[in-house]
Amino acid sequence: MTDPLECVMSDLTNALKRTFGFDDFRPGQEAVVQHVLAGRDVLALMPTGGGKSLCYQLPALLQPGVSLVVSPLIALMQDQVRQLRDNDIAATFINSSLEAAEIGRRVAALLRGDYKLVYLAPERLVLAEFLDALSRLSAGPGINAFVIDEAHCVSEWGHDFRPEYRQLSVLRRRHPRTPILAFTATATPRVRTDIMAQLALRDPAVHLTSFNRPNLFYRVRPKNKHSYDELLAQAREGGAGIVYCLSRRRVDELSAQLHADGIRVRSYHAGLDAATRRDNQEAFIRDDVQVIVATIAFGMGINKPDVRWVIHFDLPKSLESYYQESGRAGRDGDPARCILYFGVGDIRTSEFLIQQKVDPVSGEPLEAEQRIARQQLRQVLNYAESTDCRRAIQLRYFDEIFATPCGACDNCCEPRTAHDFTVETRQFLSCIARLAQRGERFGAGYLIEILRGARTERLMSRGHDSLSVYGIGKTHSVEEWRSLARSLLHQRLVEESQDGYSVLSLNESSWSVLRGERTVQVAKAAKTGRVKSPKLGAAVDAATMATGATDSETLFERLRGLRKRLADSQGLPPYVIFHDATLREMVARRPQTLAQFADIRGVGEGKLLRYGQQFIDTLREHSGALKESSREG
Repeated sequence: MTDPLECVMSDLTNALKRTFGFDDFRPGQEAVVQHVLAGRDVLALMPTGGGKSLCYQLPALLQPGVSLVVSPLIALMQDQVRQLRDNDIAATFINSSLEAAEIGRRVAALLRGDYKLVYLAPERLVLAEFLDALSRLSAGPGINAFVIDEAHCVSEWGHDFRPEYRQLSVLRRRHPRTPILAFTATATPRVRTDIMAQLALRDPAVHLTSFNRPNLFYRVRPKNKHSYDELLAQAREGGAGIVYCLSRRRVDELSAQLHADGIRVRSYHAGLDAATRRDNQEAFIRDDVQVIVATIAFGMGINKPDVRWVIHFDLPKSLESYYQESGRAGRDGDPARCILYFGVGDIRTSEFLIQQKVDPVSGEPLEAEQRIARQQLRQVLNYAESTDCRRAIQLRYFDEIFATPCGACDNCCEPRTAHDFTVETRQFLSCIARLAQRGERFGAGYLIEILRGARTERLMSRGHDSLSVYGIGKTHSVEEWRSLARSLLHQRLVEESQDGYSVLSLNESSWSVLRGERTVQVAKAAKTGRVKSPKLGAAVDAATMATGATDSETLFERLRGLRKRLADSQGLPPYVIFHDATLREMVARRPQTLAQFADIRGVGEGKLLRYGQQFIDTLREHSGALKESSREG
């Protein structure tokens, strides 16, 4: 007797290969798809590059009716739709970039049931007349799901809060039986709870895929007179890259400098008019330029998968922002580098920007916002100055525990010496405990003053010079104590309040140290020197296969050239045709027939018919030229 579950899974796998060209699901995708097809509300957190779009696109094709996808940015909608259309999927978008007549035509087609996926801005979806149209759509062709992409925008605690997303709760009230699917790449536990409440999700199937991006190598470098030379060297190594800066002025300066040094580069910031920003972004997406130097406004609306490196030339605003911005590298799963440059001047710049958070009417400081921003800055500084695993620090921010070493960050890959700091840790934790007994809590800076026996007025006036721990740590410098405090936070041996204040408190792990049940090891930072290339094991072998031999490199570039010509002729970015990883597989397997070409990952039925023969012809031509060259030799 045939197992029904096996039949369902076989149908899913066949549909996955037929439409998208993939033989199997990425981690976490299959479970999400099953819950969507079962009609459940869903909250899915999947890392950038984890394939969250497929989790609602595939079910949309397998169910009657249409999936309506809420997306925050016009460029993001257009990017998704052109990829779907290239896979022969009936999709469109409706947003403010269209003339009223065109919007009318697309709404009419939607009501006829001509589409399987329609992308909408939240402002469009909650318009009274559009909500009325949805009622007619629901009674006619049907709505199989409301998809809320970038769902963290719903929450005021999210890194990119959009007030208009709050209005989406109207969907549950007007369409109580239609599933709501919320997808995002990043959300803290607080944000997850807020998403479920704001969207009124009913008993949602919650999927938390690991936030880890194993193909990314993280490094922090000191910002000094050699930093630009390192940036230029990275650009000259090749590969598409993004450089993030805090100010427009810095963007323009770096862009001009790179251009003068022969790099194909464009700028992106709010000081440029909308047409220039659009043109520069498109040039980057279409591989007409190699590098974009940008403020943090760049990147949210694009899905360029083959960015090989992201450099922050200034400090990001928060760890969550850094995860998002650096995560624009390597979305295709191939190795990529993420480098953060950090100098003392960055702290002054960040502090200045925080001080600009004032009430637009009264001009008074927005103290709560400034407090939260300073806490986020401290977290970034702790990350930049830490000797602990970079990946573990980032993942811990999202409440994910990661077993170190990661093997793909500077702190894990470069020589460091671990030292026993158990005694100093007990002294530090004892200081917190003594103050807690008096009903007092303070930040690391004040604790260090006590431990070092400072004679400041505020310390003496509070009587803290009478504590038993006063002055017991004077043999260590302030920086040594600060390094220890950072490490204790990263190792979760102490807690920092989440209300923007920097006060510290003990947890159960703290007491295990104080009771003598565990020791504490802290690594001292390695001396800064020449940047070493990361060793990423098998991943690097895959990424550098095309450069391992002259023949493979030549063929890879020929296929890239063909892809670029096809893309340009259709007004598409090259990656919409095929990803680099698909081209590399062609280089490795050298298919000579359409049947063989169909087995390449990323080749679905539509792309096989549209592009297969042209790529096979190029592969055959290369093979023939190689044989001819071999005979002549």
